Amino acid sequence: MERKLFGTDGVRGVANVDPMTSEIALKIGRAVSHVFKERRGRGRIVVGKDTRLSGYMLETALASGVCSMGLDVWLVGPLPTPGIAFITSSMRADAGVVISASHNPYQDNGIKLFSGDGFKLPDELELEIERLVMEGSIDTLRPVASQVGKAHRIDDAVGRYIVFLKNIFPGKLSLDGLKVVVDCANGACYKVAPSVFEELGAHVVTYGSDPDGENINKACGSTHPEALRELVLEHNAHLGIAFDGDGDRVVFVDEKGNVVDGDAVMAILASYLKGKGSLKKDTLVATIQSNMGLEEYLAGKDVKVVRTAVGDRYVLETLLKEDMNLGGEKSGHIVFLDHNTTGDGMVTALKMLNIMVEKETSLFDLRKGFEEFPQVEKNIKVKKKKPIAEIPALAAVITRIEGDFAGKGRVVVRYSGTEMLLRVMVEGGDKEKVARCADEICDEARKHLGGE
Repeated sequence: MERKLFGTDGVRGVANVDPMTSEIALKIGRAVSHVFKERRGRGRIVVGKDTRLSGYMLETALASGVCSMGLDVWLVGPLPTPGIAFITSSMRADAGVVISASHNPYQDNGIKLFSGDGFKLPDELELEIERLVMEGSIDTLRPVASQVGKAHRIDDAVGRYIVFLKNIFPGKLSLDGLKVVVDCANGACYKVAPSVFEELGAHVVTYGSDPDGENINKACGSTHPEALRELVLEHNAHLGIAFDGDGDRVVFVDEKGNVVDGDAVMAILASYLKGKGSLKKDTLVATIQSNMGLEEYLAGKDVKVVRTAVGDRYVLETLLKEDMNLGGEKSGHIVFLDHNTTGDGMVTALKMLNIMVEKETSLFDLRKGFEEFPQVEKNIKVKKKKPIAEIPALAAVITRIEGDFAGKGRVVVRYSGTEMLLRVMVEGGDKEKVARCADEICDEARKHLGGE
């Protein structure tokens, strides 16, 4: 079945425009309830959201859908995506739903799904839910009278998640003496992040912690670390921490103002765990977008890098299948299975601070030795998504460029899972050559795919 709703990370689009409408949200609530209704008694679905204005609309619709199928809905309000996964698992709920478009602007929204154990759903289960939504085969299932579900609110969800996070940080350590600038992206971390770091002893300077429904990710957060960099330098802070709108991603700024992205974070974490004997199979799982410099750096630490398709769900699937414990994406979406079932920006930040305090060193020094290959990423609009192998001229250009790199560079060409875009990434040792090759691929693609 061809996907019409679900992309690489749930359903996403402009809020109140198909498919991100109240009508679809209600149907998703019904379909999820139908798939996960396993209890003899009343089933339970946890629903949380970030700080977008449209979250109210979609939350109400999802709750209505769940209740209409005879399950109870438990509302947690604004909470980071990994926090909702944690609450879902700790409550032993049947499933969890997150209303968020992650790092997208406020006018977008999305719906992500978790099973009762806190893990994102596999492809086949998402497709089953999509089928139920699109075909309407459960429209006639209508519990009545006392069989209709109820809505409840979990008032202490933020507190529960804060306690969970603080227990991750070693009790013998503290953040006393550290000045940290925290950019909450005006998103779901705005209560959690400052509280956790302050309670562990840090002096916290907050930014992007005043959400109004429309300013989520606006000139702030992990995709816009420029303001964070300025604040770190202005306040002479030890580091800066920037989350995205739903708190599953994080990037850092070191004390000298350098941005430290997900690849560098994974290099530091994998090296640390390897030294502790805690990196399962001495292997890190990354996606095809991670820089070749990550492999080169970790090879010197006797750590292997395994690559997956783009998307944290594929990183997670590999971690579970191969019994590994650390993986992630260049975007800062790090999955640390020793602590949570999905990417968790707060867990990543706490582990980074743990390493800095334990080793009595700075983030700048931790990153030393990690160098990225020049990399260029470009997106071009397309009118159709024809398999690259069925476009001989484009495939030939890609093959020739890959051959010219002779193992010292890479080409990754793929379609966006949610937009009519072709994504082109080229990396290698020579910056100018990389840029030329990316332009050549894009020019050839436009000839055949009707792009602009």
